[in-house]
Amino acid sequence: MLKIAFATGDGTAVDQHFGWCRRFDVYEVGPEGSHLFETRLLEAASDDEQDKIESRLAAVTDCVILNIADIGGTAAAKVVKAKIHPVKVAKGTSVEDLLTRYVATLAGTPPPWLRKVLKAREPQPAAQSWTRSVAAVLKGDAA
Repeated sequence: MLKIAFATGDGTAVDQHFGWCRRFDVYEVGPEGSHLFETRLLEAASDDEQDKIESRLAAVTDCVILNIADIGGTAAAKVVKAKIHPVKVAKGTSVEDLLTRYVATLAGTPPPWLRKVLKAREPQPAAQSWTRSVAAVLKGDAA
């Protein structure tokens, strides 16, 4: 399941600018369906640009996709650096419609950027140890 955030004022539509958003609804989404994980309420945005961005970013750091009506360039760069994919949608886009599309996409053939996200979320096999003692190599014990 992926966590996907929606910048929303009322829980029904994506209608908030990232920097001024006071509510993020976070859903767990997979190929079988979706459910509301939690609603994250924030204080009013600070006048300080850095504080404003950091407080909003902290609310969605566990998400892989962030749906917003608008986002500034500096904030978008910080979101991407945090390995969150920002998706700018038309103001008023239905959260339910977006969830339906995400579920269908995950159940079908996701686009390359989403496959990359999914692959990064898969458990990785234990790394093979490439270190051997110098003595073992010199003895011819390459196993």
